Amino acid sequence: MTQRIAVIPGDGIGKEVVAEAVRVLEACGDVALEALPWSADHYLSTGVTIPAGGYDMLRSFDAILIGALGDPRVPDNRHARDILLGTRFELDLFVNYRPVRLLDDRICPLKNRTRRDIDFVVFRENTEGLYVGAGGRMRPDTDDEIAIQEEINTYRGVHRIVKHAFEFARARGLHRVCMADKSNAMAHGHALWQRVFRELSPQYPHITATHLYIDALALLLVQSPDQFEVIVTNNLFGDIITDIGGALQGGLGMAASGNIHPGRTSMFEPVHGSAPPLAGKNVANPIGAILSAALMLETLGREDDARRIERAVEAAVHAGETTRDVGGSLGTREAGAAILKRLA
Repeated sequence: MTQRIAVIPGDGIGKEVVAEAVRVLEACGDVALEALPWSADHYLSTGVTIPAGGYDMLRSFDAILIGALGDPRVPDNRHARDILLGTRFELDLFVNYRPVRLLDDRICPLKNRTRRDIDFVVFRENTEGLYVGAGGRMRPDTDDEIAIQEEINTYRGVHRIVKHAFEFARARGLHRVCMADKSNAMAHGHALWQRVFRELSPQYPHITATHLYIDALALLLVQSPDQFEVIVTNNLFGDIITDIGGALQGGLGMAASGNIHPGRTSMFEPVHGSAPPLAGKNVANPIGAILSAALMLETLGREDDARRIERAVEAAVHAGETTRDVGGSLGTREAGAAILKRLA
């Protein structure tokens, strides 16, 4: 059955890397791709970030592939906030799924670490925490300014992301789930994370459930990443540690992600920024976007196509047919073509 995919290329290098992911999807077949122009260019020319009914339109697709958003011509990045964060909240995409897998030993920044050491996933709660925008500013732009940003945690929100992490581990035959918080300093909100983790972990007796404070987790991701299989944490902490994960796998250009509500329309994106100074220079790494497309197909039940894409990417990386950030000498289009050739 043909699956309908909304494609939002975004800004800067987003347009270039998403173009390569689109070619890979077209090679897999059985997709109907519809490009949506939502971007800084669109906002600056129309004054519209996302059109009326836009979120409902997105719900009509099977999935969404989105590129990076951000443009210095929009200083407050309101278009990015409405398109990216708005979609996460409006479609209730509570799972941020970040696989961290090293494809080649030579691109790891850690000495004496290999592909066997770096292969884990992070589940970041995606609709609560500090990113809900609760708070405000008083006496702005004065010496007496007060700024308040409030973290929101609900039992429902914490329970469903922690349960998702355990269920993922059980389905994949994994044996370790680590929950990270900062309950020693943020006693109120993060006591809820502790409570939920204690409630759920006994339901999975074959999985070792461990807890770390987030600062300790950040240290151990660098010192001893091989001990981790599944990590679950809140919105802000997940945002930070997945950048560490991106570095471990060779840089943010290699990192894929999914914003998921199981059984509903979900959104997939590379995690790097729009990098306006690099736009149009054919230097951006398309692998994160291509692997995000693979995650999308996996979520849509097309595991065979997802594995085919992953094998093609891995083969290109081993052959050094990549962009310069991971040791190759190819441009964006040529690196995409090297993967497409192996996929075919």
